[in-house]
Amino acid sequence: MADKVNLVEKSRIMDSSRMKRALSRLASEIVEDNQGVKDLYLVGIRRRGVPIAERIADRIEELEGKRPLFGILDITLYRDDLSTVGANPIVNRTELDTDIEDKNIILVDDVLYTGRTIRAALDQLMDFGRPRKAQLAVLIDRGREHRELPIQADFIGKIVPTKKSEIIKVMLKEYDDEEAVWIYERSST
Repeated sequence: MADKVNLVEKSRIMDSSRMKRALSRLASEIVEDNQGVKDLYLVGIRRRGVPIAERIADRIEELEGKRPLFGILDITLYRDDLSTVGANPIVNRTELDTDIEDKNIILVDDVLYTGRTIRAALDQLMDFGRPRKAQLAVLIDRGREHRELPIQADFIGKIVPTKKSEIIKVMLKEYDDEEAVWIYERSST
């Protein structure tokens, strides 16, 4: 009989106000690094990367008076673990309404762990054209020791070194009852 895995709540590493501050800082760094919003294109990775990208776009608009271009990638069919996702994976639409050629793309996700999600996002993005530059913004970076691919974030809300037995859960009002980032630990019972 297989062991049942339970998740034990360890700690809350961000509350709503800390998340807002981190997103504001990310927005400022993105604008600074890209010298404004000209040709800036924020692309959220489904699922939690989308509302995070929308919030960053809101803050950039507050800073610059102009909203950057915004798009959504659904990487389901580009995953290298698609066979473990299930026989009938749910695929949502990718929404890139503006050409990505010569744009400064900012891929946005909630957590950077092994780098495989970002690799899939880059694969899909290149099917839409060739951007001038592609950068990565994440709310949480779990640390380089977990990377399986040579992928690093350009803009990081918070670095949270973790163990393999730990899980980071980004809670957003769009999907959850709260706004927070939690660490859970896997425990066998």
